[in-house]
Amino acid sequence: MIEYFRRRLGARLLLSYLVIIVVGVLVLVIASQFILPASFNRHMAGMGNDGMMMGMNGNSAMSQLYVDYRASFNEALMYATLAAMFAAFVLSMFFSRSVISPVHAMSLATQRIADGRYDERVQVNGNDELAQLAVYFNQMAEKLNEVESMRRRLIGDVSHELRTPLTAIKGSMEGLMDGILPATDETYQQVHAEAERLNRLVNDLQELSRVEARAYQLNIRPVDASALVRTVTKRLSPHAELKRITLDFELHPDLQHVLADEDRAVQVLTNLTGNALQYTPEGGRVTISAKRTSNDIQFSIRDTGIGIPAEHLSHIFDRFYRVDKSRSRQAGGGSGIGLTIARALIEAQGGRIWVESAGNAIGSVFTFTLPIARLN
Repeated sequence: MIEYFRRRLGARLLLSYLVIIVVGVLVLVIASQFILPASFNRHMAGMGNDGMMMGMNGNSAMSQLYVDYRASFNEALMYATLAAMFAAFVLSMFFSRSVISPVHAMSLATQRIADGRYDERVQVNGNDELAQLAVYFNQMAEKLNEVESMRRRLIGDVSHELRTPLTAIKGSMEGLMDGILPATDETYQQVHAEAERLNRLVNDLQELSRVEARAYQLNIRPVDASALVRTVTKRLSPHAELKRITLDFELHPDLQHVLADEDRAVQVLTNLTGNALQYTPEGGRVTISAKRTSNDIQFSIRDTGIGIPAEHLSHIFDRFYRVDKSRSRQAGGGSGIGLTIARALIEAQGGRIWVESAGNAIGSVFTFTLPIARLN
């Protein structure tokens, strides 16, 4: 019996109601038994001489009157107790059911979610604490569903990305073994290029895992914003010249130091500028600019490249996402991880990152912010 009450919330609620009723009844009974005789004698004494004559002449009658009065009082008290306990039982059953039903529904939904059914939801009724719990439960289930979807998509994307270079390597090696491909330097260079592409993909995945898990340390300190732009421009100028693209920068005169990790900030700026150069055709222009806003420095990379359709802008920072699904690593499309890493690094340094584009063949602008360093 004790174990039953421990395991059942409704039984415990019922027991609590009954205990309250019983305690109240006991207090009423005990108080009445001690107070009733004295109160009865006091009222009888207040009747004066008539009460005294009745006390001398009809003592036995008074005793009988008191006994009958006390018996009737106890009988009424007993019926009142039974009625109170019945009412408590009915009310406790009603209120317990209103409490137990949503809890039971969430318990069943939890079991189904544990079995992998992440689309499970519970009905929300009212706006009390249990309704709020149901809302939070549904939010948790939605997050779990999103995480599971991301996990499945990640496995599929990684499998696809790994399959491409592995297939090329396997095909080349089979061709060499069968004598279809000549054992020349060009063939070996193709195999080596695919192996190098596979190695870069693995490194990108490792970097993404470290960044998303925050398994790295940031050396946050004041950094010259203009120096960041000049460093990246100087680093990527040979690549821009090779593609016959104009790479320049615009620095506003009131630039201040930013509070950032210099290496990570250069990494993000290099990544975004490299993407702009990659998707800008020959004769185009890529411009890196930096200006001060209210509480931060805003860096922008503007290009005259292929642009991004509006429906893709909200997903451009998702891992493995590509605007052109047919574009692969081999075609120069990258792994689709660099922008995800860039977003994680910027947000870890207290900044924001976003992209704007007017559409196809109009170019795009990648922008991120870093907080201003307060120098004394």
